[in-house]
Amino acid sequence: MEDPLSRRALITGITGQDGSYLAEHLLAEGYEVWGLVRGQANPHVSRLRKHIGDVRITTGDLLDQGSLISAVERVRPDEVYNLGAISYVPMSWQQAELTAEVTGMGVLRMLEAIRVVSGISQSRTPGGEQIRFYQASSSEMFGMVRETPQNERTPFHPRSPYGVAKTYGHYITQNYRESYGMFAVSGILFNHESPRRGAEFVTRKVTLGAARIKLGLASELRMGNLEARRDWGYAGDYARAMRMMLAQEAPEDYVIGTGKIHSVRDLVEFAFRTVGLDWQDHVVLDDRYTRPAEVDLLCADPKKAREQLGWEPRVTFEELVTRMVESDLRLLSGSARPEDEPFSPDHW
Repeated sequence: MEDPLSRRALITGITGQDGSYLAEHLLAEGYEVWGLVRGQANPHVSRLRKHIGDVRITTGDLLDQGSLISAVERVRPDEVYNLGAISYVPMSWQQAELTAEVTGMGVLRMLEAIRVVSGISQSRTPGGEQIRFYQASSSEMFGMVRETPQNERTPFHPRSPYGVAKTYGHYITQNYRESYGMFAVSGILFNHESPRRGAEFVTRKVTLGAARIKLGLASELRMGNLEARRDWGYAGDYARAMRMMLAQEAPEDYVIGTGKIHSVRDLVEFAFRTVGLDWQDHVVLDDRYTRPAEVDLLCADPKKAREQLGWEPRVTFEELVTRMVESDLRLLSGSARPEDEPFSPDHW
């Protein structure tokens, strides 16, 4: 028998890094968790269930409005977490139109699905038991920053098609909140990583590279801009913040980050030091890995989240990099544990 008091959550992007940590967290909190995936034969579902356990699946596509309405009607969730996106920033220049459709318009389609299923119109505002919606906004929206650190009032100046699409998603979420009274919030999450991060992202590229060189599987690591500075945190910590936002009495947007800056050079140096190597002996600079328009500095001001949500990061930058390097050493040496396996970068 199902517990009638348990809350039900629907997560888009559940087969990605963030979706897996959020599903894990919500299950531990007693939620019934559903994931939205494209197609019945999605190969990433079995891996998700191996890691996470009792997750239910429904089909839907952020490119298809009708499928989202059907999914929301079937699941009847209390909460919807929209984490689905084309999330690899360099790819957004190669597939700009698809990025706009999935990462930007996909947010509108999910909001519309909730509005339609809930029967919300301009003349009918939602009641207290409405579906609560979380949108995964991004620090990439700040782009060419106007001030440092960045908070909820800092203007946006995105520097990639990904950042532009995320900015649209952020504003359309705000618009539906103000137009229809929907409980819709955005979490402006700064860079968050883990051993489950896809190998194409710079943090995982570095930790995998250090592990390969340590194990004699490679001799060099090719990198682009080492001077870009980011606010890096642990993805599991950020999943806690998502739920906290939807547990508030009133819908508000929050910046989530550590408030501490590290350069890509710092990341490389610490990862190689973790395996007992000097990075300068192995890292080669390669212009092919430089972005067309670089974002030089991103640093969060998480004061609002700290004071209103009571949220604090628990894992430091050094602990995060150590975990990722040790996980990749196990993965490449054949002694990997299930939680060491990366999740799908294609999770919309």
